[in-house]
Amino acid sequence: MSSSRFTFSICLLTFALFLQTTFGASPIFHFCSSSAGDFTSNGSYELKLNNLLGNLYNQTPPQGFGLISVGISPNQAYGLSLCRGDVSAPDCQTFVNEASSEIPHYCPYNKGAIIWYDNGLLNSHCGTLKTLANTTTFTNQTRELWSLLAVEATLTPELYAVGELDVVVGGSNKHYGLVQCTRDLSSSDCFKCLDGIIGELPNCCNGKIGGRVVTGSCNIRYEIYPFFS
Repeated sequence: MSSSRFTFSICLLTFALFLQTTFGASPIFHFCSSSAGDFTSNGSYELKLNNLLGNLYNQTPPQGFGLISVGISPNQAYGLSLCRGDVSAPDCQTFVNEASSEIPHYCPYNKGAIIWYDNGLLNSHCGTLKTLANTTTFTNQTRELWSLLAVEATLTPELYAVGELDVVVGGSNKHYGLVQCTRDLSSSDCFKCLDGIIGELPNCCNGKIGGRVVTGSCNIRYEIYPFFS
């Protein structure tokens, strides 16, 4: 089956979902916000939420991005959905539908939540794969890839870019990278978001041959194998 990365955000129900998975995969991480508050079962907010999820399902394809609100301020629910740039419209819609049915199970009655899906080699943010000996050279070279992709992403309407780089550490290894921002960001804010999480790579993934950093607004990933179309 096709793979994708999907971001789903709702705020007051702040809800982000990053998905690179086959159908039925479990999330690698989720965050339920206590500061956003809770809602009661069968109440007015739950009705707005269900309406919001249905609208996102219809709106997201074919552009792969949806941003809507339901209700009247100050009791609005906001929704954002984003599929990875190489995902087809039918797959994107399927993922939105599946995600919207799964999210309440992970953050029941929360008005704020973030959830990421990934069914690849890595089952955590930065993985536990082999670490290279010359981490300084490796980190500098992978940062070069990220910096180039961050600039490239800000020059596209999709705020998405992929690329590859030959990393010479103990032999030549090709690395593949992906960066993406949610499309409610401006180009400059996208770059700031990506630049910020690029700076976090040494803290979580220093010298590792695969890794990722994800937030509710942008994400980056690199692997030693091509994981995008």
